[in-house]
This record gives sequence, structure tokens and C-alpha cells, in this order.
Amino acid sequence: MKRNIITVFLLLACFLCNAKIILPKLVSDGMVLQRDMPVNVWGWADSEQKVELFLDSDHYQTEADENGNWKIQLHAHSAGGSYNMIIKTNDTTITLNDILFGDVWVCSGQSNMELPVHRVLSLYKYIAANPNIRQFLVPQTYNFISPQNDFISGQWVKATPETVMDFTAVGYFFATELYQKHNVPVGLINNALGGSPVEAWISEDSLKQYPALYQEAVKYKNQSMIDSIIAADKIRDDTWHGELYKEDKGYDTVPWYSENLDTKDWSKINIPGYWDKSDHQTVNGAIWFRKTFNIPSELAGKPALLLSGAIVDADDVYVNGKWVGNTTYMYPPRRYNVPENLLKSGNNEITIRVVSRIGRGCFVEDKYYGLEFDNNDYSVSDKVIKPIVRINLSGEWLYKIGAKKEALQPETFIRWKPVGLYNAKLAPLLNYTVKGVIWYQGESNVVRASNYQKEFTTLINDWRSKWKQGDFPFLYVQLSNYMKAYDKPSESDWAVLRESQTNTLSVPNTAMVVTIDIGEWNDIHPLNKKDVGKRLALAAEKIAYNQDIEYSGPVYKSMEIKNGKIILSFTNADNGLTAKGGELKEFAIAGADGKFVWAKAKIEGNKVVVWNDTVNIPVSVRYAWADNPQYANLYNAEGLPAVPFRTANH
Repeated sequence: MKRNIITVFLLLACFLCNAKIILPKLVSDGMVLQRDMPVNVWGWADSEQKVELFLDSDHYQTEADENGNWKIQLHAHSAGGSYNMIIKTNDTTITLNDILFGDVWVCSGQSNMELPVHRVLSLYKYIAANPNIRQFLVPQTYNFISPQNDFISGQWVKATPETVMDFTAVGYFFATELYQKHNVPVGLINNALGGSPVEAWISEDSLKQYPALYQEAVKYKNQSMIDSIIAADKIRDDTWHGELYKEDKGYDTVPWYSENLDTKDWSKINIPGYWDKSDHQTVNGAIWFRKTFNIPSELAGKPALLLSGAIVDADDVYVNGKWVGNTTYMYPPRRYNVPENLLKSGNNEITIRVVSRIGRGCFVEDKYYGLEFDNNDYSVSDKVIKPIVRINLSGEWLYKIGAKKEALQPETFIRWKPVGLYNAKLAPLLNYTVKGVIWYQGESNVVRASNYQKEFTTLINDWRSKWKQGDFPFLYVQLSNYMKAYDKPSESDWAVLRESQTNTLSVPNTAMVVTIDIGEWNDIHPLNKKDVGKRLALAAEKIAYNQDIEYSGPVYKSMEIKNGKIILSFTNADNGLTAKGGELKEFAIAGADGKFVWAKAKIEGNKVVVWNDTVNIPVSVRYAWADNPQYANLYNAEGLPAVPFRTANH
């Protein structure tokens, strides 16, 4: 990473020495410029060199300063295109083609924003491409030394059936909604990084108010230390995997993925699930799984899509002795193409070698494990989708341990340290005029949930200050429901972080999207990104486009205690409240002892009455206060879910 950054700046220096002009990666062919606002175009040239810019019928000119920096501000331009832009000096002329004016949104946060369209194809068989929606994918680098003035790579890409697969799914669904509503181009700056905490996106000067985080940022200015950590991580990882491969009996003379393998000494197991009985018997290393399944003659020889749910941690998959694919970490849904003529009529065999690095390994429950025929290529066109034939592979399998190892300690994840992403991924954007930001992040800050409101507020104010565009719209997604549900009311760091996100609504010109009803208990990356995009677009209509609409579900406002019951009032409920699927769920109530029990609740107009006959003098109420409040069902008349809340901070 360091070498790449040095190379970029050396090339830039050489370029300037040769009396040329250079543009940042963002200012390039196919870019989307913000409509109806003055926008910046900038770059580098010889010191005091005259720079001219031609766009449409407009002509601009400026002069590079003594350091070679120049900037031109274009007049506000209405939506449309495409246009060509000519930028020239005495020695050089650059022509940029296919420029659009529309709305530019920064899509930032961690993996749920980063998640590309191709990861959600099992839920959405048809994704319509739109070349008027374009994405700039910011490279995944970090820098602890100082803010960069450009990215090491990047280009604007229009959404075609081929390229849309790599767009941010949340961003693309959001952009699609906006395009359908306003019929103007949308530019998405995809600037997210999986696992990143909020402090990685805050500038150094703003981070100084958090001494512990600031000291950590200062520590990582030592590049030799970083190099040493990276080298040690690589040696540890390579050694562990190398030893595992050598020790794995599954690669003996007759590999365990071979057809017609003698499996008399293999044990039985049900899949999905854990292969160890408890976390006190954790087995890390290489574990092999086999299953014999039947293919009817009419499907023999046909290509298929093998769906093997999600596996902790990594896997290699073989069908009838032939390798068909692998995944190197736990999160992605397993989707492997089985080629023509590999499956035969009658008995077939599938073998999966799983590598468990740390913690309990498993085939994740409530995922589909099986084969699909006739529709293994999900459509990005409007062709008719054929019916799917499925062969279920869940149930009884055989398994055998190839090699046991001590747990592999994870890498240091330097890329998530404070300031690093701000310097490398945010700072180069600050000259680019934008409509606003959509943000999906917080999972990595759950361990410090009570600090999140202050740190997230710092980020929003920091970005707005640096961008110098005033209080531009900042729309964000509240954490979804996740992990197993509990039978009784419980404490939850996830709920505390959601509360911190709700409290951040005190920052002007912000909006929050609630997704408590569209998560998945067994997947931190829920597939339903279309509803997330739609709800963000609703928020944008209200905050960014000044439409008089209801964009949020009910928000707790106040409470009244009367006759042993608590009466709750809400905003965003003018047209009434509703309970989806029957009586209200996920309400808990407590007396002065602070011990919460499940409560009964009913809707009366735009209020909710909550009680439990065993709590004679109620004091406080919680709603959807859990990691996974799976039965939460309070909505407003517009069909938007209520914001989780507690009436007292205990």
C-alpha cells in the first residue's frame, strides 16, 4: 500500500516536471457532476501555467499557483448530458467525454454499504441496468501520515448489465428510486470498507478530542511499525495454513474428495449446524464433509448452481471428484457453478473441505443448501426466468477431521485504525461537489456503543466542515436485527448503538432509516438491500428534495402513567398506527426495580397503551430493545417500522 502511494506521487511529480497537466481520478470520462450548484474542477500543472476549460458554451480560465495547483468553479448547470469538457494549457489538451449533470451521492460506511449487487442475486433475480446511474469505486487504501490529494486508482463506470454487478447494492437501489422519481442522472461515489469503525473516517484534528483514539492514530504514523506488523501477520497466516495443508490427511495418497472413497470410518452429522457439540469442544483445522445424492436422468449432464449457504470459515467444494469453487472467509453466500456433464444420472458425490481458523465452525443454520437447475444464471435483462428445479442437500452427511490445529489469531486489521480511511478515502473527495451522503455503519462500534452518538456526530460535523458545502443531507441506516432472539427481555449493546444512532438525529439535516424488520438473525449482511435503498430514497425526498412526505416510522415522543399503565405518544404517526400480523409484540415494562418483563400493548389512535398486571406501578417501557427483536411489529399508516426505543436510560 505504501509503495503504491509513493508511486502515485512520484509519477505526479514527474508529470509536472514535463510541463503537462494532470487531473484527479474523479475528474474523468463519464463523471457525474452535481446539477444546479457551482461545481469544482481541479488539477495540477506547471506553476503559474494558464489553464482553460471549455464546457458547453462556457469558457473558464485560471492560473496554477506556485505549487502547480489550480481550481475552476463551474456555473450551476441543469441536469442532463452527455457533454464533453476540454481542459488545456499551452502544451496539453485533455478532452473528457460523456459527462452528465445529475445528483452525486457519497455512499460510505462499512460492509453493508460496500456489499455489491452480485451478493444479493439470490434474492433479486432481475436487476435492471441504467447507464444514467454511474459509480466511482474508491480504492481500499489507508494513510496515517497526512490527507491525500488524489486516489491511487478509480474511474467512473456506467451501470450496464455487466458492470452493475459491482455497484454498491444499497446505493444502486437508492439511485434507482431517485432516478424513477426525478429522471435525472445519479452518481454514486462508493466509498465504504468492510469492518471499518467510525473513528477511521474522522480527520486527525477532529479526533484530538478523543485522546485514546488520537494516540492510536499517532502510533500508526510509524510506517516501519506497520510494515513489521503486516510481515508478522503474513508469516503467522502462511505458516498456519502451510502446516495445515501438510498435516491434512485428506490429501493423502487417495484424496478425500475422490469418487467412490471408502468412508466406513467417517462419522454422521446433520447439516446445517455446528460440528462440535459445544464451545468447550471447539475443533479448528481442516474438516471434511461428504454426501451422496441422486440426480434424476432428466437432469443428468445439465449445469447447475450449488448453493451451500454460509460456512465458517473457508471452504473448497468438489463434485464427483472435480473442484467447483472455494470461498476464503465466512461471510459471502456460497454460490458455485457446476459445469455441464459433471452431474450424472443416479448417485453423485459432493465433498466440502472446511477450514475453521478460530472459534466454533459451522454450516450456518436457516440457509439453503442444495442444487438449482434451469436458472443458474440470474438475469440482468428482461428475459423470462425459467422455473427452478431444486435438489435439497440438507440433512445427514458424513464427516471426518483431516487435521486439528490451534486457533489462528486474526490479522491486526491496520486498515481500520483511526484517521487512516479519512486521509486516503475521504480527503481526495473534498473538492468534488455532492448532493449528500448515505451512510451504513455501526456494527464495528457495538463494543463501544455508548460512545457512538458523540463520535458519529463528530464525523458528520467534520465532513461538513471540510467539504465547505454547509449542512448537506446526511442520511444513515440504523442497524438491522441480528443474532438469535431471546425468550425474555435482555440487555443489548446492539440496542444501545441503535439508540445512539437515533439520538444523532439531533444533528441538523439528518435522517435515519430503520431496518429492524429486514435483517437476518444468522447473517450480519442481510440480503434485502432493496428496501434499505427505498427507505433511504424516502429520506432523501424529505431532507434533500424538500418533499412533504412521511419518510420515517413512529418515533417515541413522551409517556404518561395512568391507572397502572403507560401511555406512549409518537411523532411520525399523524395518520395512525398499526400492528402488522396481529397484536403488538416486543414491548417490555418495568417498575422501580428496573426488572423488565414482557408487556401487553394495544393501539389507541396514534398512541400505544402498555401494561403488565404484575407491575402495579410501572416506571418505564422498552420497545424492540434487543439484538434481534424478531417480532417487532409497530408501524405507522405509511407502512414504516417504529424506531426502537426505551423511555428511560436504564
